[in-house]
Amino acid sequence: MRRETRKPYFGISLAVSSLIALLFAVGLRVPTARAVPSYSRQTGFPCISCHTTPPELTPLGRTFKLNGYTITGMPVTKAEKTSREAGLNILQNLPLSVFFETSYTQTNKAVPGTQNASFEFPQDVSLFIAGAWATHLGSFVQFTYDTQDDHFSWDLTDIRYSNSRKLFGKSFVYGLNLNNAPGVEDLWHSTPTWGYPFIADDQSATPAAATIVDGTLATDVAGFGGYGMWNDHLYFATTMYRSEHIGFGQPNDINQQAAAFNIHGLAPYWRVAWQQSWTNNYLMVGGYGMFMRSTPGGVVGPSNGTGGTLTDNYTDVAADFQYDRTIPKFHNDVLSLRGTYIHENSSLNASACDCEGFGLADFSRHHLNTVKANAEYHFGDRYTGAFGWFNTSGTTDNTLYGGSPNSSGYLLNVSWWPVQNIDLAAQYTGYFKFDGVTKGIDGGRSASDNNTLYILARFVF
Repeated sequence: MRRETRKPYFGISLAVSSLIALLFAVGLRVPTARAVPSYSRQTGFPCISCHTTPPELTPLGRTFKLNGYTITGMPVTKAEKTSREAGLNILQNLPLSVFFETSYTQTNKAVPGTQNASFEFPQDVSLFIAGAWATHLGSFVQFTYDTQDDHFSWDLTDIRYSNSRKLFGKSFVYGLNLNNAPGVEDLWHSTPTWGYPFIADDQSATPAAATIVDGTLATDVAGFGGYGMWNDHLYFATTMYRSEHIGFGQPNDINQQAAAFNIHGLAPYWRVAWQQSWTNNYLMVGGYGMFMRSTPGGVVGPSNGTGGTLTDNYTDVAADFQYDRTIPKFHNDVLSLRGTYIHENSSLNASACDCEGFGLADFSRHHLNTVKANAEYHFGDRYTGAFGWFNTSGTTDNTLYGGSPNSSGYLLNVSWWPVQNIDLAAQYTGYFKFDGVTKGIDGGRSASDNNTLYILARFVF
């Protein structure tokens, strides 16, 4: 075994050539970001090479993630493989990072019985194991201390194997993936897991209704799947999920009373996207979705009368886009536009069952529609201003939602990075409608009472 410093690698020379070309393409201007510093230590690149506004990715950042987080310019320990001995290619330093967040939150009107104008120190602290594990294997693994729960817990995780070859004479990057949140493996910022808003408080009231692909299953499932990118244009991925309730006994049993979702069988998630660059423009258009059968409150639902189990069935279909425009006449500032539309049909056969322990919904057939969009302007590498809009509408159900699921509003955000690993941000969320309510009746709470000012300081090291 010997130690040596190697040049950046993807595993084969084709990928190395692609990276070099990409570096020249984005080297004129790479905006600012929250990056996980262990990636920066591993590659030797500054945070702004792979990120714009956190957690947005530049073209280089997408390539780095696509190829399994394995680019490295730092020293590695290497052993050549033989017919009888396995090879080794591993970083000499453990790829660790930490971020610390502290925040201030104030709503337009205090929720009855609670303190308004709250200061959290910290809001949360995260430890990341993020970087190359082997030649073709890398990770994004996050552990987070939450002030409100007062403990560390397993957070978002994406572990992937990646390789590449030629397919029909064009480059083809492919891989396998382990993760715990539908969409966490995505390369873009328009799907919910990494989508806008990029920061959020953890204490103000939020609307009751959300589709299953809109973060509902995050860190409560385990999935295995595969993905591919052909000719640096066509991307596709699919992952199969099962429930994994952290903090519950294993295996999952009939006593999972606090679990709103228990996947029955397998729940497939799919993703397809096409990306295109020209002159100073970048465009991605895509779609994603998920199908899930679930039993609420336990792994066994009510009987269907024929020896089977009633399940709640969800089908989500979504479309999204991202457009980035670099503006040379304004010192290469970047304007970004993003949007997603999600439609969910659900048959809540178990929840609507008129039987003991259920009756969680008034009736079976429901639908939800969610639209999110935002525009963001990057002033160089230090300042960002953004405006976002959101709307959710669907079937009224007094038991499931406490009334109407309809909510809509806007977000305003300004962020400043005095240095690349410190983010100071202020965000205002305003509501036109909140769970079907616009104006308070008989002294009740109106939608605008939930308007929230959120100020954040994030330190990443």
